[in-house]
Amino acid sequence: MIPIKNEEDLEMMRVSSRITAEALKHVRSIIKPGISTKKLDQEIEKFIRSKHARPAFKGLYGFPANACISINQEVVHGIPSEERIIAEGDIVSVDIGVEKNGYYGDAAFTFAVGEISPEKLKLMRITLEALYNGIEKAKEGQRLQDISYAIQSHAESHGYSVVRELVGHGIGKSLHEEPQVYNFGKPNKGPLLREGMVLAIEPMINMGERHVMTMSDGWTVATQDGLPSAHYEHTVVVKNGIPEILTEHDLKNEVA
Repeated sequence: MIPIKNEEDLEMMRVSSRITAEALKHVRSIIKPGISTKKLDQEIEKFIRSKHARPAFKGLYGFPANACISINQEVVHGIPSEERIIAEGDIVSVDIGVEKNGYYGDAAFTFAVGEISPEKLKLMRITLEALYNGIEKAKEGQRLQDISYAIQSHAESHGYSVVRELVGHGIGKSLHEEPQVYNFGKPNKGPLLREGMVLAIEPMINMGERHVMTMSDGWTVATQDGLPSAHYEHTVVVKNGIPEILTEHDLKNEVA
C-alpha cells in the first residue's frame, strides 16, 4: 500500500528535503579537480550535521559512507575513497539522503567537473529533462507508469538507454517506501496516483547499452560497456495539479 502524507508529514519532509537540496548546492561549491571522493563525503556529512540532521545513507543496509559518489561509467552507489580523485572532465553523480526528526529527503545531481565533452553534457541534459518529464506526470489521477514512460521515452528518443535494475521509490518516515518507481514502463499502467503520495523519482540513463554490473566492492554499480551514465533525483509530492518538488534547487540551470 502506498502511504499518503498529511500536511504535518509534508511540513516535516520539507525540512529534511530542503537540507538535502542545500547539501547538493554545497557540493557544487567544493567539487573540483584534485578533490578525493572521501573528502567530498566528509564535507557532506559536516554540512548535514551542521543543520542538526543525519546523513541517511550511513549504515543503511551496511553502506559505509554518508553519500553515494559515482564517477563517469559508475551509475550509482559509489563508495567514497581517499584514493579516488576527481579529475577535470569527469561527471560525478552525488546522491544524498537526509533524516531529520524522523522524516527523510533524497536527491541526486550529476556534476560536471571543469570542461567536459559535448557528449557528456548532452547526456546530462537529456537525463535531467527526463527527470522533469517524469515529475510532470506526478499528478493525482495519473498512473504510476505514466512517470516511468515519460522518462523512458525521452531518454530513448535521444538514443540513450535506461537502467532497469535500479528504481526510484516512495519516501517519508522511511527512506525507502512503496511504491517502486521504475524508469521504464507503459502509459496508463500501475497504481493510480493520489494527492499526498511522495515519490523519489530518479532516472539513471546510460550513453551506451543499458546493462550494468556490480563492482567488486559489492556496492558500486557501473555500465558494462564502460560508457558514461548520468543520474538525477528529486523528492516529489503528488498533487491535484502541479507536483511539488521538495528538493528543488537552482543547480539545473548549469546543465544547458
